[in-house]
Amino acid sequence: MTLTVNETATTPFLDPAAWAGKIYINGEWVAGSGGDLPVIEPATGDEIGRIGIATPADVARAAAGAAVAQKAWAATAHPVRAAVLRRAAALLEEHADEIMDWNVREVGAVPGLAGFALHVGAQECYEAASLPSHPLGHVLSSEEPRISIAQRVPVGVVGVVSPFNVPIILGIRAVAPALALGNAVVLKPDPRTAVTGGVMMVRIFEEAGLPAGLLQLVTGGADVGEAIVTDPNVRVIAFTGSTRAGRAVGELAGKHLKRAHLELGGNSAFVVLADADVDKAVNLAAWGSFLHQGQICMTVGRHIVHESIFDEYVEKLAAKADSLAVGNPATEHVHLGPIIDENQRDRIHRLVTSSIDSGAKLRAGGSYDGLFYRPTVLADSPLDAPAFCEEVFGPVASVARFSTEDEAVSIASATEYGLSLGIVTADAMRGLELAQRIPSGIVHINDQTVNDEANTPFGGVGSSGTGSRQGGAEANIDAFTETRWITLRRTPGSYPF
Repeated sequence: MTLTVNETATTPFLDPAAWAGKIYINGEWVAGSGGDLPVIEPATGDEIGRIGIATPADVARAAAGAAVAQKAWAATAHPVRAAVLRRAAALLEEHADEIMDWNVREVGAVPGLAGFALHVGAQECYEAASLPSHPLGHVLSSEEPRISIAQRVPVGVVGVVSPFNVPIILGIRAVAPALALGNAVVLKPDPRTAVTGGVMMVRIFEEAGLPAGLLQLVTGGADVGEAIVTDPNVRVIAFTGSTRAGRAVGELAGKHLKRAHLELGGNSAFVVLADADVDKAVNLAAWGSFLHQGQICMTVGRHIVHESIFDEYVEKLAAKADSLAVGNPATEHVHLGPIIDENQRDRIHRLVTSSIDSGAKLRAGGSYDGLFYRPTVLADSPLDAPAFCEEVFGPVASVARFSTEDEAVSIASATEYGLSLGIVTADAMRGLELAQRIPSGIVHINDQTVNDEANTPFGGVGSSGTGSRQGGAEANIDAFTETRWITLRRTPGSYPF
């Protein structure tokens, strides 16, 4: 019997029958040489799928295939490349419900965050669709009788290594512009979130008409990441993850004379001035600290509050934390879902308990049930307390007080990180002037620190990155192309010998 259209439509877009236990090399789902691993739903501990695991040998095969496919892709007319990116964006929107379901279950994201990730992911593809037709060079002045041109050309093969926390955004923001600009990509998502961080992207671009070999999926551990960085066919690395891992990636890339775009950790400051509306500030603070269980690089880690409103602020933030529901986002209406795994949960709890031992006062939370960690407020946190100094990557708000703006600047600046900064004040210009004194790659006046848009240059300073940016035409072109100098003379030049 012939299948009807409706019967065909019931096949899931992310049908595990196609990819279970496999990686994606040269346009085919194949068994990973490293075997397979279960996809675990952190809220329940249930196995919801299996992913293939690559080895360094798989990486070599994938990178070699990508290098071959890239040459024809770079020569493809720019409207064709743009059309693939537009179709990818449309497919993300078309299959949003199914992808969101995987994101909620695999990542532990609440539906609101999963929906936001999909929105930004689609916008990343739409923004990238404008890159193929973007001017890719300019004419230079020359002291010789010739035409002198600076041209931007694809780097070739880009290695993308993405983390577990927001895998859709943090993968596609490198994958989409790299492809749009004529490159091929070898993608390694975190094995804990390889469906939404890898399988989904392959399926999107596969259906969008991307030629085989241009997007390779090699899920695996540190050995696979190292193989990507060292492979001679991979010329640029786009890495998002912890500062500790980023240092290792940057060192290895430097040894092999490769560019590495590193988007690393953060411990963002949230400065609340004396003239701020406390209720509004607390609303911002709770979102900035507790969204996605605090598992966001831009999360508000350090709350720096003027002494005149400190007690009121702490009381209201603690009450807000106590009112938030924590549970399974796939089956309950909750504000916070699970921590990704036990190792991360235990690290969060060690930072909390050691900070209390250091003198911080526990005003809310500080406890967990399974992987569900209560939103936590630590008041009067010593400036050297672990949860105040380090990136917690959990739902923990450490609150310290200040008396003068100079003191606020000193506290906010006393960190190795410099990713995002929020300042709340009744005088926005005063907030901007204060922000100019605090090193940070991102600043939000009268907003919290967790913001993202596809057309903005994203990145940090200090230990939050190396100064490179992703997002927006200029930053993406700089990240994923190289500059070639070209000169043309009407007739050959003449030299003394």
